[in-house]
Amino acid sequence: MTERVVLAYSGGLDTSVAIGWIAEETGAEVIAVAVDVGQGGEDLDVIRKRALACGAVEAEVADAKDEFADEYCLPAIKANALYMDRYPLVSALSRPTIVKHLVAAAKKHGAGTVAHGCTGKGNDQVRFEAGIVALAPDLQCIAPVRDYAMTRDKAIAFCEAKGLPIATTKKSPYSIDQNVFGRAIETGFLEDIWNAPIEDIYEYTSNPAELRDADEVVITFKEGVPVAVDGKPVTVLQAIQQLNQRAGAQGIGRIDMVEDRLVGIKSREVYEAPGAIALITAHQELENVTVERELARYKRQVEQRWGELVYDGQWFSPLKRALDGFIDEANQHVSGDVRMTLHGGRAVVTGRRSQESLYDFNLATYDTGDTFDQSAAKGFIDIYSLSSKIAAQRDLA
Repeated sequence: MTERVVLAYSGGLDTSVAIGWIAEETGAEVIAVAVDVGQGGEDLDVIRKRALACGAVEAEVADAKDEFADEYCLPAIKANALYMDRYPLVSALSRPTIVKHLVAAAKKHGAGTVAHGCTGKGNDQVRFEAGIVALAPDLQCIAPVRDYAMTRDKAIAFCEAKGLPIATTKKSPYSIDQNVFGRAIETGFLEDIWNAPIEDIYEYTSNPAELRDADEVVITFKEGVPVAVDGKPVTVLQAIQQLNQRAGAQGIGRIDMVEDRLVGIKSREVYEAPGAIALITAHQELENVTVERELARYKRQVEQRWGELVYDGQWFSPLKRALDGFIDEANQHVSGDVRMTLHGGRAVVTGRRSQESLYDFNLATYDTGDTFDQSAAKGFIDIYSLSSKIAAQRDLA
């Protein structure tokens, strides 16, 4: 039986060429798998037909937008996940989604190898391959660009020599990855970290400096899940899409940062994630109202570790799964409404309300009717500071 390879297929030049390239290098048949995580672009059926025209023996396409939102973006919202306190894990979340479909296709078609189009210096090669072996330890992984020196100029020459049905137009100066949760832009002139981004690189967000009216929005959560926008029920996908549009129109979610890649280098990345930033901002504020202090403090430590694990390609790891359980438990009372003003590149919380609120007006007020027993404070302070007092007496003796 001829060996089969499942290829993560995007429909672009590199992965289209990879179909024939892999076949020539390995003698294997190639099954192309394209997964829609809300990246936009061409129709899935067009992509499927192109894969077959480029030599794939089978081609599968999957509309995974709701799956991506419910099973990958939602846990990130519940975790307030921001790698290095800024990046909402746009690409890192889509990779395990795609991996799950690649592994399923490999099992279905009897393939022993999975291929992807990553280079040897990025994070995505790790995310794909660590995820694949976590779900199917017996599968092998190859990357034509990394393993078979499939450079861009060689890919174009291969495409033209074979007459493949794909345009070999001049490559964009940027490397772009996008899905419904956000958009990542790198390379080109951005590799000089002194160069400022230009407006041309952005698609999901408008210029925040342009004059426009503010937009007020109310987001409703139930146990950490966004369930309504301005009182109208939404799925998680719809919540992200609607806030992409509304927050994006206000220039919210632009991030320009130098981040620490897993492979050990620092990389300049520009992101735009309007819906993600708006939802995480609202979720964080509702947690401030509904989550008990010590749990909230500890959850912030868990959030950082969770984000690092996902960034580093450990979505399917035992530790990540265990932390998911903690985060779900911490979100059980995160229900209520958050009102935000979207304007000038910022999502600013202006109101919050919840039936699960731990905020007690009568305890918090400084006016008549205050129920806080201020007379208890002196004894509390005496005991709270006793160990420091004893140490100070020793040190000053």
